[in-house]
Amino acid sequence: MKHFFNIAGKAPDHIRIITETGAAADTSVDFRRNGCGADVFVTAQADAVKYVLLRWNADLGEPLRILGDDWERAYGTLEWRGIVKQRIMPWYFLIAYTDGVCGYGVRVRPSALCSFTVDNGGITLRLDLRNGTKGVLLSGRTVKAATIVCESYEGVSEFEAAGRFCALMCDDPLLPEKPVYGGNNWYYAYGKSSRSEILGDCRYIASLCAGNENPPHMIIDDGWQCNVCSGPWDRGNDAFGDMGTLAAEMKETGVIPGIWVRLLHDASGTIPEPQRLKGNPALLDPSHPDALAHIAADVSRIRGWGYRLLKHDYSTFDIFGRYGIDMTERLTDGDWCFFDRSRTTAEIILRMYEVILESAGDMVIMGCNTLSHLCAGLVHINRTGDDTSGREWERTRRLGVNTMAFRLCQHNRFYVADADCAGITPAVPWYYNKQWVRLLGESGTPLFVSSKPGDMNEEQMSFVSEMFRKSAAQADVLEPLDWTVNTCPQRWRINGEEIRFDFFEQEPNDLLP
Repeated sequence: MKHFFNIAGKAPDHIRIITETGAAADTSVDFRRNGCGADVFVTAQADAVKYVLLRWNADLGEPLRILGDDWERAYGTLEWRGIVKQRIMPWYFLIAYTDGVCGYGVRVRPSALCSFTVDNGGITLRLDLRNGTKGVLLSGRTVKAATIVCESYEGVSEFEAAGRFCALMCDDPLLPEKPVYGGNNWYYAYGKSSRSEILGDCRYIASLCAGNENPPHMIIDDGWQCNVCSGPWDRGNDAFGDMGTLAAEMKETGVIPGIWVRLLHDASGTIPEPQRLKGNPALLDPSHPDALAHIAADVSRIRGWGYRLLKHDYSTFDIFGRYGIDMTERLTDGDWCFFDRSRTTAEIILRMYEVILESAGDMVIMGCNTLSHLCAGLVHINRTGDDTSGREWERTRRLGVNTMAFRLCQHNRFYVADADCAGITPAVPWYYNKQWVRLLGESGTPLFVSSKPGDMNEEQMSFVSEMFRKSAAQADVLEPLDWTVNTCPQRWRINGEEIRFDFFEQEPNDLLP
């Protein structure tokens, strides 16, 4: 390709090291080509290293459009755009030209939080090596901050190029043995549930999946634990009772039991001070070995209860104090560090994901609010977008359809990509929800439904059952067609057939106060 610039094959034109004192006294950066990419190593003695910036000067020509990613979940903001100098693109980006597509990024699970910016004069890669908001103290250690990869693709669509590039960034995805689909109680109950209601949900979901050789999962979401949106994670509240016997009763209905947790948040007041994240006594510090042991014990206990899917949530928010949409290049604010200052934030988070997986045994791990590039290969399923809704269609349209279109290229390449639930309630018009259920059901990705027993009529239940049958196999092939010009694509190709969806409400509800 005329304008493909191989940043992995050429040393940066400029390297800037930023430490707590501003200047680098004893920090070195080693750029090593490794065949299909290039490794970036950082070594420091006494310096507290915060950032390394790599700059390649290049004539990128006149790109038609540029696609960037988000730090964790998508928030309805993913899109192809022109050159925007201040646009922070975490992990990777794609450039579309008239003669093909170029991909630039880092391999999954880097030791730095990596983001790119592009301007008319070249490409900049920012390696965030901080520990919290302070510099990391490597003390003579060499860390492989990232492995840079880039590639060009000709004669294929932007979507095909995106999928191929995601496969280049990750050659070891962790995938479930069988397709995962089923129910989740959050999007109709919103935390107000009980043991009897969960068992009713289980029977309802099982009836909608009758005859499927691959049984559905039923996920108990937030609300089963003793404290609001917080641990301890060692028992259920009065409305749920014994969580082990509940898992057994759920299994008897014909579903596979799943459960939600927020592992870093424990409001019990029993966590020793050194194990707490600085500034918030309810949060565990995942760099502390005893805090990690506490997390491992929680996961092992839940597995022992009989749950076979673990949805762990909120870890990015709990560490950084904000959701991905607000992280930008700053990621976090304040003046703080972890208990262990010898490792980067990325390394600490990676180890936490590893401990969760190691402790889970045969459980399926679903990440939610996880850093997408760090969790690849360490979760079976990843929630790729912010919460959809059982209360308003506009939120599902804006968030759900966008993440389906723009993160579908990561599906089965990073993990199983979960665009979130269909909240089927009287508050959301079935006309739109039916289309969302179809998009999920025929996407080859998981279909999770949240619906109170009795809220669907016979026609609706029949349609959901058919889509559950498809999701039980996840053999369908989906492709967005107008995603380069529409943040909410209307035109999709399903199994080779072009389908046009109608996701936009006629009344401008999004403009109402």
